[in-house]
Amino acid sequence: MNTLKGIYVLIIQVNKDIKVDVGALGRITFKKGVYAYVGSAQINMKRRIDRHFKSEKRKFWHIDYLLDNATVKIVNVFFKEADKAEECKTAKTINERSKPVVGFGCSDCNCKSHLFQIENYRFIQETMQVFPIET
Repeated sequence: MNTLKGIYVLIIQVNKDIKVDVGALGRITFKKGVYAYVGSAQINMKRRIDRHFKSEKRKFWHIDYLLDNATVKIVNVFFKEADKAEECKTAKTINERSKPVVGFGCSDCNCKSHLFQIENYRFIQETMQVFPIET
């Protein structure tokens, strides 16, 4: 797992409507529900995913601001061994079936978003593997 590289999708539960200051994006309202966040780890995926679960960390990415909220929890993680280009392809696929949080997590590409409010994530399970979460 330490040498694994590719893309991942965090499945995130937001337990109530919240407003979060997300760095340069400003204050964003997140409605209660399930979200999917698409990320990439081209060096050490396990370390990147483990970082998302830590509460004490420097806020660097948009997702760090959301995950810092006490009402937000990662409930599942999926991954695929792939190059970085697959990150945007996956984001575009999820975008077709969900509601994007415009501008979130995509400051380094031309995607609409890399965070989406979704009804269910069965379609993600069908194309990716479950990442083992150690709690």
